[in-house]
Amino acid sequence: MQVLNPSMLFAPPNENQSFMNEQKQCNDNTSSLPLQITNIPSEFIWPEHEKPCLAPPKLEVPPIDLKAFLSNDPIAISNACSKVNHACKKHGFFLVVNHGVDNKLIAQAHKLVDEFFCMQLSEKQRAQRKFGEHCGYANSFIGRFSSKLPWKETLSFRYSADESCRTVEDYFVNVMGEDFRQFGSVYQNYCEAMSKLSLGIMELLGMSLGVDKEYFRDFFEGNDSVMRLNYYPPCKNPDLALGTGPHCDPTSLTILHQDQVEGLQVLVDGIWHSVVPKEDAFVVNIGDTFMALSNGIFKSCLHRAVVNDKIVRKSLAFFLCPNEDKLVTPPKELINQENPRKYPNFTWPRLLEFTQKYYRADERTLDAFSIWLQEKTTK
Repeated sequence: MQVLNPSMLFAPPNENQSFMNEQKQCNDNTSSLPLQITNIPSEFIWPEHEKPCLAPPKLEVPPIDLKAFLSNDPIAISNACSKVNHACKKHGFFLVVNHGVDNKLIAQAHKLVDEFFCMQLSEKQRAQRKFGEHCGYANSFIGRFSSKLPWKETLSFRYSADESCRTVEDYFVNVMGEDFRQFGSVYQNYCEAMSKLSLGIMELLGMSLGVDKEYFRDFFEGNDSVMRLNYYPPCKNPDLALGTGPHCDPTSLTILHQDQVEGLQVLVDGIWHSVVPKEDAFVVNIGDTFMALSNGIFKSCLHRAVVNDKIVRKSLAFFLCPNEDKLVTPPKELINQENPRKYPNFTWPRLLEFTQKYYRADERTLDAFSIWLQEKTTK
């Protein structure tokens, strides 16, 4: 078996001419796998039944006009709630447009993804993620997992909605140094925009479930969330590897902005569908924690990411999480004889601990966690 090197992933020059110049410096700084190697290490090869479909059908998802929903127009509200209710009961996935997030801020955030991941490996490892923790730099989660490794690099950091602190900016300065204050400032502003956006989406989800529109907004008002920068280098064997394996996010809500490279796939009716990137839209998917909050009515979205052999793919993922002292329990309106309680009460830190130390997130995480939690409480 080939010994894995932390710099295993290598991004060869993009064939798309518009990317050539910005990628040259990146390739010079982060070289690892020699260009002549054509077979990826076995640790990155996924089982036959999980290998990617590189030409899947496109998922047709009507975008939700968030501005229209928040305008208090009864017709727009009814239309948005109907679309979201259908999508979240079926697969837990939808798009939002007219979201109010500054396009320049989104562009800045994407630009800094390139700048960070194009640094030398030793520089990135200053933010190295430690075992059992969810923040920091990770390269294919080498050291955490030994098989079915994802073909990607990530940088994750905490965001707190507490206005008395600038959690993200402080993280970059404390971990990477004063030179990274601008990085921290941009992502601080981006996370604040995502937090605001998520609260508007929570109003929509609440009304779609038939509860007061303020219920979930209030629950997440003081959120303690996670931001992740995803970087998927080209892969010599994209038919064998995955950028991210099939899983449901254990968090409450994921708000994702993709670059213009396809790669995200969602499972609908047993078939993987590609989500075509839309520059003006955010991808929103339900996570396990919100599925528990909805008493199983809204489904956690099963998704994955595929890679290609030509061009880097990047995305910005904001994972909305409740404050650590919030008890995850559904509102009484969602519990009845036809729909009894599905999951035990829990706090987000307990589920986070489970996924970081005891279980690799997949489509069964919430069920496995419920069993684990019940076993813990009966001992």
